[in-house]
Amino acid sequence: MEFLINSKNYSLNRKTYINLRWIAIIGQFVAINLAYFFLKFEFYFIKANIIILIGAISNIYLLSFYSKNLLSNRTAFNFLIIDILQLTFLLFLTGGIANPFVIFLIMPSVFASLSLEKKTNYILILITLICIIVLTFFFEKTYLSFPKRSVIDSYYYFAIPISLIIALFFLNFFAITFGQESSLRKEALNKIQQLIAKEHELVSLGGQAAAAAHSLATPLSTIKLITQELYKLLKGNKDIEKDMVLLNQQVERCNEILKKLTLDPDIDDEFIDYDFTLSNYINEIIKSFQNISNKKFFFQDNQDTNPIKFKRSIEIIYGLRNFVGNANKFAKKKIFITINSDSEITEIIIEDDGEGFSKDILDKIGEPYIRSKEKNYNNKSGLGLGIFIGGTLLERNFAKVTCRNSITRNGAEVIIRWNNKDLLGL
Repeated sequence: MEFLINSKNYSLNRKTYINLRWIAIIGQFVAINLAYFFLKFEFYFIKANIIILIGAISNIYLLSFYSKNLLSNRTAFNFLIIDILQLTFLLFLTGGIANPFVIFLIMPSVFASLSLEKKTNYILILITLICIIVLTFFFEKTYLSFPKRSVIDSYYYFAIPISLIIALFFLNFFAITFGQESSLRKEALNKIQQLIAKEHELVSLGGQAAAAAHSLATPLSTIKLITQELYKLLKGNKDIEKDMVLLNQQVERCNEILKKLTLDPDIDDEFIDYDFTLSNYINEIIKSFQNISNKKFFFQDNQDTNPIKFKRSIEIIYGLRNFVGNANKFAKKKIFITINSDSEITEIIIEDDGEGFSKDILDKIGEPYIRSKEKNYNNKSGLGLGIFIGGTLLERNFAKVTCRNSITRNGAEVIIRWNNKDLLGL
């Protein structure tokens, strides 16, 4: 059954659960022996202790052979079923619904409602409900059983299961609601922690970038000077002259980038001074790479609504540049960029015809400083900074970034998706 599949979001703490079960088992043992030896109640004493022993054995198994700190939804469900049935049989032997300890029968389902999936909770509630009904009409009579000599006694007797059923639904409703809210808070906290970690990495990278900017200023000046001298010497050779002009342009571009790293981060970039659509931005990014790359770019715009224009966002532009640059780095010959949009969603798909993401890093994509162990991939792999920076910058602007291997192109595929309302709010 699907609801029993292990889940990261729904689990029980193993240590806490084991301790609670020991408390319950010891409490059952003390109550049974106290009632038999001191209060002189007559019931199946040996059978009752065997049932308690079964509960203890199951707890020893959980303690000795289950090593994970958290119990999965499936495992927790199985042991909670044991708890409900164990207590039901014990109550059956000691007076049924009239046993004052029958209230504990609803505890396993309530406990589960705080931590497990809804469908699992509903099944446990149903099983508990059936057990209450069975214990109302079927039980071994003892001195704990109510005599049915009057109308009042009869009404009072059947009021016990009714009150239990009411408590069962009320407490489980409260626990499920509280558990959901707790789960949402936990999920939100995890996301905040992830964002803080990413922000920390970005701050660290920013410091490294500033240091690199100061270190690279002198070498770039030297390259620029030598380039200018070579241009003068080789002037007249059309092929070489064209390459020297391109080299000089790229050096100037590097100097502009370094200036932005060392000066005011809000200095306007001429490329992003205006409100553009994503299509405009992609076209400009493609042009900037076509000047330095021999790869072919294929751009397809499938927007079926009016293209959304949004305010200047340095983070979005640099984020897109990083992913396009990564595709250009690993592509063999072709890079495919597609924009799809409808009335609700806008997405950019970036694909290449390279070797794709290495299998051993697929689950680590988005983390900085990752390197594949595969031989064919290792010589071209970077440190994962491009994907990390690009993904973080875009996610800060409400995008959802998915990295995977393309089914149609056999290379890498990056899907960047926005809700249109988020784009309009930028």
